[in-house]
Amino acid sequence: MHMKKIERTSELLWLFGILFVACGVALCSKADLGVSMIAAPAFILGEALAPLWSGFSVGVIEYLIQGILLVLLCALLRRFDWRFLLAFAVAVLYGYTLNLFLFLFRSLLLSAVWHRWIALAAGDLCIAFGVACFFRTYLPLQAYELFVAEVSARFGFGVNKTKWVFDLSLLALSLALAFTLFGDAGSFDWSSVFGASYHSIGLGTLVTTAINSPLISLCGKCIDRIFLPTPLFPSLERILGRKRKGTPSVG
Repeated sequence: MHMKKIERTSELLWLFGILFVACGVALCSKADLGVSMIAAPAFILGEALAPLWSGFSVGVIEYLIQGILLVLLCALLRRFDWRFLLAFAVAVLYGYTLNLFLFLFRSLLLSAVWHRWIALAAGDLCIAFGVACFFRTYLPLQAYELFVAEVSARFGFGVNKTKWVFDLSLLALSLALAFTLFGDAGSFDWSSVFGASYHSIGLGTLVTTAINSPLISLCGKCIDRIFLPTPLFPSLERILGRKRKGTPSVG
């Protein structure tokens, strides 16, 4: 027998996207094995700018980076869509949600290395589930997911392949920032890479880069077995527009 799917869940999946991605990134940060390549630039810049002004929290830097990414998206598409402003609003909401989870996990102690690897795995799974949720809603995406969805639709690329290239590009950016902003690569004990990170970059970052796209696809298939993301507010869907062409292929 086929299980009846839960309908009218598009808005719920969007909320799941915000919460699970923020929770996953905070868990990966707490593991101290290297955060995801998407989150790494914000954490690296946050560490570099913290001595200058405490107001540069990771969450604030996160939505500023997403704002820059939206400007780049407009340049690539050669057009501006007012919905991109909503994506920036989502980025601001996500930034402060991330700050909240970082605050909630501040006292979490992960003394053993295997505890930290479990935390990293749990964080990666949360992130993948959240991203898969985002791709199944008509509500505004974060700039990262929006960038992948819009570029893949505009140029006819597969969503998964576009996501893979996007992730690798952010990984390269993160490495460049880590090695240039601090200048202490020579003092880091690289033999400890299995249990420590270098300015939020580590073996965990590479693992996340390798498994992120297929993990999102797997989570998407699980979501599609349970949820039917029809809108709870159809009039809002008509205003914002239906799901972007190509995004269902993530699952």
